[in-house]
Amino acid sequence: MRRKMMNSRYVQHVREHSSIYLFTTVLFLMGVIFGAIVVNSLNVEQKQGLYFYLNRFFGQVSQGQFSNHHEMFQQSFLHNVKYLGLIWILGISIIGLPLVLILLFLKGMVVGFTVGFLVNQMGLNGFLLSSVSVLPQNLFLIPAFIILSTLSIAFSLKLVRQQFLKRSKESISAAFLRYSLSIIGILLFITLASSFEAYASPPLMKSVMSFINK
Repeated sequence: MRRKMMNSRYVQHVREHSSIYLFTTVLFLMGVIFGAIVVNSLNVEQKQGLYFYLNRFFGQVSQGQFSNHHEMFQQSFLHNVKYLGLIWILGISIIGLPLVLILLFLKGMVVGFTVGFLVNQMGLNGFLLSSVSVLPQNLFLIPAFIILSTLSIAFSLKLVRQQFLKRSKESISAAFLRYSLSIIGILLFITLASSFEAYASPPLMKSVMSFINK
């Protein structure tokens, strides 16, 4: 019974904010596409410079020269918490709304650029590397970014309606409490993403590099 109520709340939430979810998803995908396009706009020297550092990094990976897994987890976790935390903070201010959209677009751009550059420089091997070094953790991070950005935009719009139109179906305090509790679920996504990046990605990357270098 309790599970049914929770499921119905989630369904109601998605229906209520479906247009915002659609908008944030499209915005993120536009960022991914733009990031991939930027790769093609780089000149030869820029590509060679980036590929040099990339090649050196993958050389270290193939030799098993990883950073401490615990340190990698901490760095990844703190980085993602800061980025998503900033989106959450921007959501509680009306003027932060455009910045939320910019941060979401930039996240998509980084993903698109990283995958695009690997494929551009290494072809199928680059795609294999991106599938174990970029894609897995982003299966958790991308939903976290889209969900939190949607909640941030929705709360910001609620503030606008309350401030300027003086009408809202729900009190700001109740909405803020729900918005604050959402960060718990986001932290779960971040923990899973950082765990995979720190503990699973390095050995997978080493296996792929060994296969490529055969």
